Amino acid sequence: MNTLVIGTRGSPLALAQTEFIRGLLLKAQPTLRVETKIIKTSGDKFTEMSLPAAGGKGLFTKEIEDQLLRGELHLAVHSMKDLPTMLPDGLTIGAVPRREDARDVFVSERYATLDELPRGARVATGSVRRRAQLLAHRSDLQIEEIRGNIETRLRKLRDSDAPAATILAAAGLLRLGLREKLRDVHWQFLECDIMIPAVGQGAIAVEVREADFETQELLAVVNDADTLACTEAERVFLRTMGGGCHVPYAAHATIRGNQMRMIAGKFSPDGKDAARCEVIGPKNDPHELGERAAKQVLE
Repeated sequence: MNTLVIGTRGSPLALAQTEFIRGLLLKAQPTLRVETKIIKTSGDKFTEMSLPAAGGKGLFTKEIEDQLLRGELHLAVHSMKDLPTMLPDGLTIGAVPRREDARDVFVSERYATLDELPRGARVATGSVRRRAQLLAHRSDLQIEEIRGNIETRLRKLRDSDAPAATILAAAGLLRLGLREKLRDVHWQFLECDIMIPAVGQGAIAVEVREADFETQELLAVVNDADTLACTEAERVFLRTMGGGCHVPYAAHATIRGNQMRMIAGKFSPDGKDAARCEVIGPKNDPHELGERAAKQVLE
């Protein structure tokens, strides 16, 4: 293969992730020609609607997957958390590189931490998972809907009628190099006791055709086995729970030695009811761990 075509959304984060994958491929095979094809998805068009109202996770992947199935692309690069747990027939995850920081981050112009916010403060987020866990931690907060890419959300913090804070994924901020550019803004990384990350958060998924073994072989240099196992366990949890982006479910798996540990939870939208669990098992059976976590949360 002389030329590889990668499909991606056109947001700054999507392009940064694609360039990261492209760099890994070229480092392993410098003579390979890698082209990027930008595809506008439905999720990019309905920027004023909440994600559940607009149709859910598949909004960010369908048009790209259609071109992948038609053979117009060799692979597609997605944020793992945007990828539905059930892929279209004929497609599979070909590689998952090493995960970036999976935590959420509290970002504010005026307050250093979430607990410093005054009673009744306004916090902006477009995620039902973040909304539910924020209210579980601080029931007094007023949660406001926000959509748009990372730069748009940060810009809204500087509006005259801006909310006191917003919650963003650390991975996006770090991949865009924004930590150095935002030294005048307060950051607080939120640990799992406050905010369990979304399934797949911080991970990149490289999607390919199941029958395209040549491209899958090329992607071997991209894949990180531990990250793939952790995200598989999280996705099994979500699939077993029967949820998507419109349900406040959360799960995060990590590996130490030969053991995998997962923290998972289910929350009511108002944060008043929460079921959390922690499960541990061998890292070579992520499917069992994901199913066990779902069973414990459901019970």
